[in-house]
This record gives sequence, C-alpha cells and structure tokens, in this order.
Amino acid sequence: MFEIGDYVMKTSKGVCHIDDITHLDMAGIDKEKLYYVMTPLDGRGSTLYVSVDAGPSNIRAAMTKGQAEDVINAIPDIQEAWVENDKLREQCYKDAVRSGSPEALISIIKTIYSRKKLREDQGKKNTAVDERYFKQAEELLYAEIAFALGKDKAEICDYITNCIRGRVMV
Repeated sequence: MFEIGDYVMKTSKGVCHIDDITHLDMAGIDKEKLYYVMTPLDGRGSTLYVSVDAGPSNIRAAMTKGQAEDVINAIPDIQEAWVENDKLREQCYKDAVRSGSPEALISIIKTIYSRKKLREDQGKKNTAVDERYFKQAEELLYAEIAFALGKDKAEICDYITNCIRGRVMV
C-alpha cells in the first residue's frame, strides 16, 4: 500500500501525487473501501480516485532516478513491437499504453518511429493511429523520466538521445 505523499504512476494518466487515502461518501460506492486521492502532476485533469486494492496493473510506484537511468541505458536493447496486422498493431499499442511499462512504451515508440521512416521512404504519411499512440507513449514515458531525474519534460527527448549516443553519462 502506498502512503500519503507518495508519487505513483497511474496507467494512462502519468505521474500522480497521493494527497489522501480515504473512504468515499458517494452513492453506489462501498463506504468501507479505501481510495487513493491523487493529483496528476501534469496539471491536466481533475482529482483521481483509485481503489487501494486496484493492484499493480493500474498503479505502481513512480520510477526512481536509478530506475530511470537504467531504462535509458536499456533503450538500445529494447526490441520493437512490430506487428503487420493493423488491428493487432493498434491493440499492441493500446496494451502498451495501458500497462504504463517504460519498456513497453519504448518498444512502441521505436516501432512507430521505424514505421514512420518506412512510410516516408514510400512517399506516404504516418497514420493517425501511429501518431496518436506515439504522442501518448512519449508523453507518459518522458513525463515519468523527467520526474525521476528532476528535469523538465521538454528536455527529455534530447537528453535520452544524447545519452544513447554517448554524449551524456547517465
């Protein structure tokens, strides 16, 4: 169980601060059940209420600095999630975003980047589905890494690129 003041990663919402742990007094809700009252750090959206028993598939501890450094160092070794079938590919993207797993997000970012390059070489535009999931995956991944490293999210893409190219030691 997390504590008030902890920072967590809420799948598909990003890094959140746990403001309170309480019972909710709302119609149709079990008044004995405990909920985390959380605020997303990105400032977009309202207060979130997540059941304490939601489990690790829905909420996990936000990355530490060391974990973020490990994730960045692992990027070259993370395989693309290449799927030929459009519907199965979109499901793969959805699953990665829902999981909130940094490795899954990196995998689809790499996949979509490769697909974009391939389509550009063929004189085609990137698909709307690829664009949407690329943005979502980058948003979630960069926000969590930025939080863990104490950096601004806007500088994370360049920071990661420089780390991978060996210009910055993580």
